[in-house]
Amino acid sequence: MIPRYSRPAMTAIWSPESRFRIWFEIEAHATTALAEIGVVPKEAAETIWAKGKDAVFDVARIDAIEAVTKHDVIAFLTHLAEIVGPEARFVHQGMTSSDVLDTCLNVQLVRAADILIADVDSLLAALKARAFEHKLTPTIGRSHGIHAEPVTFGLKLAQAYAEFERNRRRLVAAREEVATCAISGAVGTFANIDPRVEQYVAEKMGLTAEPVSTQVIPRDRHAMFFATLGVVASSLERLAIEIRHLQRTEVLEAEEFFSEGQKGSSAMPHKRNPVLTENITGLARMVRGYVTPALENVALWHERDISHSSVERMIGPDATVTLDFALARMTGVMEKLLVYPANMQKNLDRLGGLIHSQRVLLALTQAGVSREDSYRLVQRNAMPVWRGEGDFLALLKADPEVAAALAPEQIEACFDLDYHFKHVDTIFGRVFGDR
Repeated sequence: MIPRYSRPAMTAIWSPESRFRIWFEIEAHATTALAEIGVVPKEAAETIWAKGKDAVFDVARIDAIEAVTKHDVIAFLTHLAEIVGPEARFVHQGMTSSDVLDTCLNVQLVRAADILIADVDSLLAALKARAFEHKLTPTIGRSHGIHAEPVTFGLKLAQAYAEFERNRRRLVAAREEVATCAISGAVGTFANIDPRVEQYVAEKMGLTAEPVSTQVIPRDRHAMFFATLGVVASSLERLAIEIRHLQRTEVLEAEEFFSEGQKGSSAMPHKRNPVLTENITGLARMVRGYVTPALENVALWHERDISHSSVERMIGPDATVTLDFALARMTGVMEKLLVYPANMQKNLDRLGGLIHSQRVLLALTQAGVSREDSYRLVQRNAMPVWRGEGDFLALLKADPEVAAALAPEQIEACFDLDYHFKHVDTIFGRVFGDR
């Protein structure tokens, strides 16, 4: 997590100040619940809230205590006692450190998910606006990087919209998956704390009670969460690579916005490089890199170990902060993306009509020619065009076997560009519904 690829709202979730504030709320809510069931004095619970709710927890002081205790939760509780006074002895009654740490982590992940979902909403809005803007802008579709058949640029963006709409649903599900609370004590048996305390804390912290915690919340939940972030990152990379390819000099159908005063190269003043989408590609690699450690965290020893702890202290902030930045960057790219319809048309015409070969093939078969012979005839006329030896339409008209099956106007009809777009409205309806 470095400032270059961080945004303040997401970074704040993972700050020590935020973490200690969440720890306090968990402990204070638990103490209130204990007071309500008569385990601790109500006056003590009220004092804890009164002295702690507006307290500024001294991070340096907590770190200094931890340097001696070698235990972060104990260090925090010691500092809290310095703030609260004698009533602090009622804090953490029957609880274990994982009750605080795991519940806090899930609160942080839920808050991070809320930001990521909002990020996706912004990207969806940008994609939708540009998709409708270019709904019928003709461009060439490619398979294997080779010109295939015509599509519209709007359809390319509609595909991205549909993918990120799925990603939004995945993030919502991942948020729900990880939004659990554990206040169950050592090895998760509630031996020294009433289950009602867990339920109370869960409700106050916006979580649900973990059905079975073994002193830790099961890490399959977190594995699913981080795997989902990896999928979202991969979708970002897919869109980023599309833009990078379209910006190549030989293609130049779309281009990242190049601002006044921006410089593309220290050596070559003419350069306009796709640096933003290249950056997104790199950030996506990092987010995916956090998935495997999360999966490996699932297998802990018996009721618990802390092999997961060091991993989560790193991947929790890094994965969410990085993905937040990448999503916001992609939204900016899409909002300002420069689109060049004239270049798209030029590329559509580049192969001398070869992109209509399937229509000719189908017309021949419908005219009674076998599929094998139809393919042979079309390919026979297509290959010279690949070599720059003529125009596809003219060659087809001059081919006696083709002419025997199709009249000139039938051949010409196969080259109608609009034919390929007759179902664009249907596809847009499936993706966007009623606008």
